[in-house]
Amino acid sequence: MIYREVLSNGMRVVIEEIASVRSVSLGIWVGTGSRDENPATNGITHFIEHMMFKGTEKLSARQIAEMFDGIGGQVNAFTSKEYTCYYAKVLDEHFGLAMSTLADMLLRSKFAEEELVKERRVIIEEIKMYEDAPDDLVHDMIAEVVYPDHALGYNILGTEESLNSFRQQDFFQYMQQNYTTDNIVIAIAGNVKHREALQLVEALFGDLPQTRVQRQDKAATFSSGKAIRNKGTEQAHILLAAPGFAYDHEMIYPTILFNNVLGGSSSSRLFQDIREERGLAYSIYSYHTAYKETGMFGLYVGTGPERAQMVTDLCGEILADIAAKGITEEELNKAKEQVKGSLMLSLESTSSRMSRLGKNELLGRHVTLDDLVEKIKKVELDQVNAAAKQMLGGTFAMAAVGPFDDLRAPNENA
Repeated sequence: MIYREVLSNGMRVVIEEIASVRSVSLGIWVGTGSRDENPATNGITHFIEHMMFKGTEKLSARQIAEMFDGIGGQVNAFTSKEYTCYYAKVLDEHFGLAMSTLADMLLRSKFAEEELVKERRVIIEEIKMYEDAPDDLVHDMIAEVVYPDHALGYNILGTEESLNSFRQQDFFQYMQQNYTTDNIVIAIAGNVKHREALQLVEALFGDLPQTRVQRQDKAATFSSGKAIRNKGTEQAHILLAAPGFAYDHEMIYPTILFNNVLGGSSSSRLFQDIREERGLAYSIYSYHTAYKETGMFGLYVGTGPERAQMVTDLCGEILADIAAKGITEEELNKAKEQVKGSLMLSLESTSSRMSRLGKNELLGRHVTLDDLVEKIKKVELDQVNAAAKQMLGGTFAMAAVGPFDDLRAPNENA
C-alpha cells in the first residue's frame, strides 16, 4: 500500500508498506541539480552532497560512517542534472536510527572550513578520475555539445576553478534557495507501518518553517555539433546523440520500447549487428535521457581506433535504416515483454521502489507499476516508428575520445 502525505510546512512524504521484507529503504530527495547552477556556481550541488557526510552538530564524519556500518546498513547519495538524493537501506529494526541520522545530516551539517578544504581536494581528484575514464568522459562531452548554452550541459562535478572559488556562505546561500520545504520529498519503502513512519518524519522535519523555491527554469533546446578529444587510449569511445523527449511527453513510452529494440538489450539490433555478427565492439548500447522539457537519445560504442570511422558509419546506417523502415511487430512484442519483466523484477527491491516513489513525487506524477505495464502494453507499432523517425530524422551530435584529431559524424559529408 502506498501513502502520500504533505506536512504542514509543505514537505511531501511518500510511504510504501511492504510487510513481506525485512529491509527498509529511505531517501531524502531534493529537486535541485546541476541545471540550477550558473558558470560561477557549477559543481556546488554535488559539493553540498559530499559535505552532508562530513559532520553534523552531533556526529562526526567517522561516527556517521561507523553508525551505518555498525547496523549493517548502506548509506550514500548522488547528484544528477535535476535532483539530489540522500539514501539508506537498513534492516527494519534500524529504520528509526537511519531516518534520524539522515535528517541530522540534512538539517544540521556543519560545513566546517577544514572539511571544505579536504573535500574540495577529494572532488578535484574525482574530476581527474573521470578524465582518465574515457567511457565516462565522452558522456560529459556530449552534454556540452548538445546543450552548449544551458546548465544541462554542465559537468555535475564542476570545474577545478569553480570548486576553488566556493566559500562556506556560498553553500548556505544555495541551500536556502533550493533546499526548501516544497522542494524536498521523503520516500520510504519497506517493512514499516505508515502511521509510525509518518510520526517519525513529522517529529524530525515538521518544525521546519515553510519555504518555497523561487527560480525560473530556462528551457533547453538540442544543438547538433561535434567534440573530439585526442587522448592516447586503446579504444575509441564514440557517442552519437539525437533529440529526445521530456519525461511527460506522450512519446515517452514508445521511446522506451524503441530503445529496447535498437540498443537496450543483448538481442537488440546494435548489439547483434556490431558485436555479435561483426565482432567490432565489446560495449555498444543506446539509451534515452528525459528531462523536464527536453530529452536526448544516445548511442555509445567503444571500438579500436583504426575501426572508429567504419563503426561510426555502420551505426549511422543502422540508425538511418530503422528511422526509415521502423521496427517489426515481432520486435515490438519482444520489447514489451522485456520491459515488463524488468519492471516486475524491480518490485523485489525496496531500493527500486523507494527510488520510484521519490522521483515520481518530484516529477509530479505517480504511476504505479501496474499502470506503467498497462501503458507499455497499449503502445502501437506506428507510435514507436513515429518516435524513431522524429528522433533520428535529423542531424546527430557527436562526441569522441581516442588517439585521433577528427572523426566524421554520420550526417557529415565525406
